[in-house]
Amino acid sequence: MTDFPLASSSWDDNELKAIQSVVDSGMFTMGPNVARFEKEFASYLGSRHCVMVNSGSSANLLMVAALRYTKQADLQLQPGDEVIVPAVSWSTTYYPLYQYGLKIKFVDIDLNTLNFDLKALEQAVTDNTRAIMAVNLLGNPNDFAEINRIIGDRNIVMIEDNCESMGATFDGKQAGTFGVMGSFSSFFSHHISTMEGGLIATDDEELYHILLSLRAHGWTRNLPKSNLVCDDKSDDPFEESFRFVLPGYNVRPLEMSGSLGIEQLRKLPDLVSQRRKNAEFFLGALTNHPHIQLQEEIGQSSWFGFSLIIRPGSDMTRKQLRNALDAKGFESRPIVTGNFAKNEVVDYFDYEIAGSLDNADHIDTHGLFVGNHHYDLEAAAEAIRSI
Repeated sequence: MTDFPLASSSWDDNELKAIQSVVDSGMFTMGPNVARFEKEFASYLGSRHCVMVNSGSSANLLMVAALRYTKQADLQLQPGDEVIVPAVSWSTTYYPLYQYGLKIKFVDIDLNTLNFDLKALEQAVTDNTRAIMAVNLLGNPNDFAEINRIIGDRNIVMIEDNCESMGATFDGKQAGTFGVMGSFSSFFSHHISTMEGGLIATDDEELYHILLSLRAHGWTRNLPKSNLVCDDKSDDPFEESFRFVLPGYNVRPLEMSGSLGIEQLRKLPDLVSQRRKNAEFFLGALTNHPHIQLQEEIGQSSWFGFSLIIRPGSDMTRKQLRNALDAKGFESRPIVTGNFAKNEVVDYFDYEIAGSLDNADHIDTHGLFVGNHHYDLEAAAEAIRSI
């Protein structure tokens, strides 16, 4: 056991009772608890619709797939279309883009915020750009006012990978609700935990119907009778329940995950509030640190974790930083994937790099992060101060 782990459980008896209630019901597949959690999560976000899936990675997959199958010409993505992404994110931000034949354009990140370098983004956007996938990294929302200014009146679709930033806000609006769709994760180490789990939020009814079909085999069973995917459904369930209209998946969540989500969502405001208090401790400890800088907040971050980046010009090495953290009882890991474009897997992609990725390279070799939690971390911040 480490003194300061990367992740910890926020469950109590309420979550255990929620699990037991599902066990007692005998209904383990997606059911009423999932539907209730979706409704309550959409209400929390201020979104019209929410679809729960089995992971944040699956949420990203369905978002991209929905843009392939939409009938709305201004939203539809075709193979070969260019999608701009930041060079630092999790692998399954990128894989769905590759899997749907899209051209990936990597853009550098800002060394302070760890989100898009906005000047680099503006230079990367061209008449060939069809979509931007904004990634809100480590709890920090992007500057969506500036991204929307860059998009202007061009026909560019924006979606959000918000898997690390549940509960963050920008200009009072929840991160994950600025694009036509936004993804969320409820994996164990994230802001709330349903064991495994993910969600997609959207205000667009057609995209919502597409997501419902794609989530479960591409069939019509979970669609309303009158919907925006196919003709009105038959009233004969024997025939209609096995009618397939889209090339879908089976990424349904378990009913147990839905029941856990209901309980965790009640705690989310307090969980985020404590994470933000912990950030004040860390900011106080690191603002004038000679070697280490902390992520700069945009809007109101939900502080997934604390990035520790060796300042340019410092003679400290990451190995030295890791050794110092180990000695003080910290568990640490790289900042997401570092510069993802360095990985061998991109040889499979149709991709290009816009300009240089100097900042992504810097955090790849000079950055790491430590955990944030739902409990007081003033002692952790003081331990960091003395490194």
